[in-house]
Amino acid sequence: MGRAARPAGALDRGAAARRRPRTGVAPPRPAGLTDPPSLTLLAITDATEARDDIDGSRTVAMGGSFGGYMANWIAGHTDRFAAIVTHASLWALDQFGPTTDAPFYWSREMGGLAEAHSPHRFVGQITTPMLVIHGDKDYRVPIGEGLRLWWELLSASGLPADAHGQSPHRFLYFPDENHWILQAQHAKVWYEVVLGFVGEHVHGRTPTLPDVLGAPAQG
Repeated sequence: MGRAARPAGALDRGAAARRRPRTGVAPPRPAGLTDPPSLTLLAITDATEARDDIDGSRTVAMGGSFGGYMANWIAGHTDRFAAIVTHASLWALDQFGPTTDAPFYWSREMGGLAEAHSPHRFVGQITTPMLVIHGDKDYRVPIGEGLRLWWELLSASGLPADAHGQSPHRFLYFPDENHWILQAQHAKVWYEVVLGFVGEHVHGRTPTLPDVLGAPAQG
């Protein structure tokens, strides 16, 4: 996965963070966790789709960690994307704050911003198929975020599971991976599943699961 520049409003740990003196004083908080970054990302999407060589009807949103948080937020605020892939993502900020491996940092940085900017509040507006990916040994964004997102997509989203439990949403779970997928054989599975999911919803292809995941359940 490549790493793009963070949009305005994101929690930047780059040059500004490096210039911060070690005084123990909390830095100024961002004005908003979601609105400026998500609007920036959608503006970039608009500019890209305006190109003659881009088919704007076949776009996908994808992100990991903070990018996954953005993907979750965007999922609840627009249906413009054919599919959304969210990896190691923050979903319910009331739950995430006390369970991450750095709750002191989260509390200091976020203050009272978390509740208003939690993607889970908008689950009922999600109508886009989502692929949720999470590792069980992720201590930065604990597995509970992925599990809760998965269940709420099936039970409370605008695209819930049907009476037979069938759903266009998918969940890829790695029992022995952490915040990122580090083992080569698992990275291969990651790419096969992501590309298969995107191919299904963008190109109408029938996805082929890696053998290690077994055959899909029959409805």
